[in-house]
Amino acid sequence: MPRGLGRFQQSGQSHFVTFSCYRRQPNLNSPEACDLFVQCLEDMRRRFAMHIYGYVVMPEHAHLLTNEPKDAPLADAIHFLKLSFAKRWRSRRPAAESAPFWQKRYYDRNVRDAQEFTGKLRYLHRNPVKRGLVKEPAEWKWSSFRHYALREIGIVEIESAWTATDRATRTKAGPARVFLNPG
Repeated sequence: MPRGLGRFQQSGQSHFVTFSCYRRQPNLNSPEACDLFVQCLEDMRRRFAMHIYGYVVMPEHAHLLTNEPKDAPLADAIHFLKLSFAKRWRSRRPAAESAPFWQKRYYDRNVRDAQEFTGKLRYLHRNPVKRGLVKEPAEWKWSSFRHYALREIGIVEIESAWTATDRATRTKAGPARVFLNPG
């Protein structure tokens, strides 16, 4: 995000977040790194009581579609995710170089309506195909696509219409409003 631009947080809106590896290096180019990132994402979701609507891990960056934490700024959650990943990664690879793993900043866009939400979700799920990493989105293990397309339950708990309906059925409550509060 260019310096001087303000972030619009505590808006009740969903956020499309992008952050990159240091100097756009492909630091996330191994299954081990991607698996660890997904575990750290779930840890962040739990710690900050967040909803993750979608995600994708690419070799040199990651995208998230998420809500704002209730009791902390979104920046704190992203900082936690990036720092916990980097510390765990370095503990697994003691000989890892001392260069930073992540770029310092992140890009954040408020998602203002359902159409934009759907567009961002589609964009992040198609990213591995567009980059030529796979032929179909379902082939990319490190994304929320299989949750939506195949109803797979993965490491990261994804908040979607079908999980909210399923949860409501289990609790005998009505379905919750899911995805965003366009404000």
